[in-house]
Amino acid sequence: MKQPSLPLSDHCNGEIFVNPPLPKDWREAPRPPAWPDRLAATQTKKKRRGVRPLVFLRWIVSSLLEKPPRDMEPDVPGNPHDVPAQGTVAVTFIGHSTFLLRVPLPEGGVLSVLTDPIFSERCSPLPFLGPKRFRPPAYQLSDLPPIDMVLVSHCHYDHLDLPSLRALAHRDNPVVVTTAQTGDLIRKAGLSRVSELDWWQNVSIGGLEVVCTPARHFTQRGLTDAGKRLWGGFFLRFPKSPETPSVFFAGDTAHGPHWKEIRTRLGAPDIALLPIGAYAPRPMLRKVHTDPVEAVEAFRQLQARHGIAMHFGTFPLSQEPMGEPERCLRETAEWAGLAPDAFVPLGFGETSLLSR
Repeated sequence: MKQPSLPLSDHCNGEIFVNPPLPKDWREAPRPPAWPDRLAATQTKKKRRGVRPLVFLRWIVSSLLEKPPRDMEPDVPGNPHDVPAQGTVAVTFIGHSTFLLRVPLPEGGVLSVLTDPIFSERCSPLPFLGPKRFRPPAYQLSDLPPIDMVLVSHCHYDHLDLPSLRALAHRDNPVVVTTAQTGDLIRKAGLSRVSELDWWQNVSIGGLEVVCTPARHFTQRGLTDAGKRLWGGFFLRFPKSPETPSVFFAGDTAHGPHWKEIRTRLGAPDIALLPIGAYAPRPMLRKVHTDPVEAVEAFRQLQARHGIAMHFGTFPLSQEPMGEPERCLRETAEWAGLAPDAFVPLGFGETSLLSR
């Protein structure tokens, strides 16, 4: 009998990683009456795992022919080198799912963490085609303070960007925390201090504990490696500094029961970085990406204190209009009765100082 190459679990069949089945009592997120029907549509047909060659070919052709509008609105003034006060976390939005987190340490100094860093012009295996930025990063890597740690949620090109990781390896050689079976790619970028985590596994580095959390997504970088690497999010907490806010970085994910499970196991995060974009057409993307309505429900189920939106307005990955995710987030948050500043998008380059 062939031995499984990966540990068996509710999200791994021994050969590939999978999303656990939804429980029978699972309910979709409640939707405002005005939410467009085209985005709330459901998908009934099952599709083959991975990216089909015809879909991949269409993606290449569209990347050569389409010229998406570019949003060159000025960045919000800020200083990523500012030192936050004790008991706060400085969250700077660089673009897409890339944030700089700055955390003051009890013994002095500041811990600097980058999430899913991508500074390249395209998120693609090739530098001359594939999704091209609507706008440049709010800051280049050279503008940032030395990076101590990098979080990589999964291997998709808009989250694991090898040129950016090579630059970080050369400049700072940070510690990298990533998901299971993803370390080989990161080591190819020259980063040697890599921790690979399965869901609910954790690693402690100094006074920081990082827990890998479930997500509902998929992984693939070529035509034959679908599901070979895990996807997930990360929960950051500081056991030696209880006044420091906890941070939940959701990675890339669809809506699901994992929000409540994360809150039950790890507690409500003080700060939740949640995706709101790349959701249309809904029949194709509902199983891998949250839309703004689902992100608001995720925020509520997590019982987070502060919500910050991500995964919008940077790369042309889907068909919703520019600016729609932010608008729908504001309208849904108001409909749901959230405080005006409870769950918001930051401006590109904006830094928010958040406490517990």
